[in-house]
Amino acid sequence: MSGTAPRVVTTVAVDTIDGSLLDLVPAESPLSWLRHGDGVVGWGSVASIRTTGPTRFADAAKWWSELIANVEIIDEVDQPGTGPICFGTFGFADEPGDSVLVMPEVVVGRRGEVTWVTTVDGASADLGPQPAPHAPTVTFADGARNGEEWMSAVAEAVARINRGDLEKVVLARDLLATADAPIDVRWPLARLAEEYPTCWTFHVDGMFGATPEMLVRRERGLVTSRVLAGTIRRTGDDERDLALAAALARSSKDLEEHEYAVRSVAEALEPHCTGMNVPDVPFVLHLPNVMHLATDVTGVVHDGAQAGAAVSSLRLAEALHPSAAVGGTPTTTAVALIAEIEGMDRGRYAGPVGWMDASGDGEWGIALRSGEVDGDTVRLFAGCGIVGDSVPEAELAESQAKFVPVRDALS
Repeated sequence: MSGTAPRVVTTVAVDTIDGSLLDLVPAESPLSWLRHGDGVVGWGSVASIRTTGPTRFADAAKWWSELIANVEIIDEVDQPGTGPICFGTFGFADEPGDSVLVMPEVVVGRRGEVTWVTTVDGASADLGPQPAPHAPTVTFADGARNGEEWMSAVAEAVARINRGDLEKVVLARDLLATADAPIDVRWPLARLAEEYPTCWTFHVDGMFGATPEMLVRRERGLVTSRVLAGTIRRTGDDERDLALAAALARSSKDLEEHEYAVRSVAEALEPHCTGMNVPDVPFVLHLPNVMHLATDVTGVVHDGAQAGAAVSSLRLAEALHPSAAVGGTPTTTAVALIAEIEGMDRGRYAGPVGWMDASGDGEWGIALRSGEVDGDTVRLFAGCGIVGDSVPEAELAESQAKFVPVRDALS
């Protein structure tokens, strides 16, 4: 752990801020969680913790509970995301599982007509626009595996599935981007927020992207999880894309993949929720570059009377991770196969990323359509759900479509 527990956290309403909240964020360690212009951004670090291994979620949750127990909260706005909040990004695998939770010094939030600023110990919050970031000049190269090698891994996964070892596995690949100077992550963040407003644009500790998938939201007792599984690339021709969307909605391969993912989410949430609603039929989510089969699973969190406290959004994220949408089915078998044949360290790709407030409310997405920036390099990630009738060439094309958001945002 670094930093010390703050004394006073103050949230006040401010006048409406024109433009993107990202315009306010300085270049040093920006934090972001935005969708349709609403959300929270932050900067400065009052306290942080890095956790690893199988207990990374529990260790981070314990640290946050102890930290806010020693905080005086003055909250004049009383919205989810006001008062003290932390931003986090968590490793996909148990080992090494490198994860980060950070409490910023300044947070600016917007929710509809309400805009606020939260500061710790009276920190100065400059709400004027910061100097604009510069576009990098970037070259791209294969990551851990080239396309042929990755298709071989997909073929191996299909063989294992058809042999009966498992039902589904998600295989990912990476792409390396190298710039001519250290990358200011605010540049791709601004591009992603503009081009993909329906996604959640995030950045925490080098991990950034625009995820279409809400792993879990907890807001005043209501729990929501958006499941995406089953993908088709858009052509740019509206009439053709409508026909493709209809084909996606009827695709037995994609519906099978989607059913696995929805089932895994419902089973993970059930012990923590009552009154759950699991739609029978998915809808087609249209994004600028692809379309997905999507289902929103909802429920009401138990009041926690027996345990002494309601389960937090971070604990719900832990219960859900990894879902079939990013791991496979059965989960244990699929994750073991990923480690065996995928050929790369995912790091925090496909792990939970988001924020949580002092009450345990928060939003945790899955770090998809993402990259990890380190100085002048970025690792871009993309993954595909593999089932028994998956075709390696088609999966490679799908992965290339999923690279597009971050690749275009960088270049």
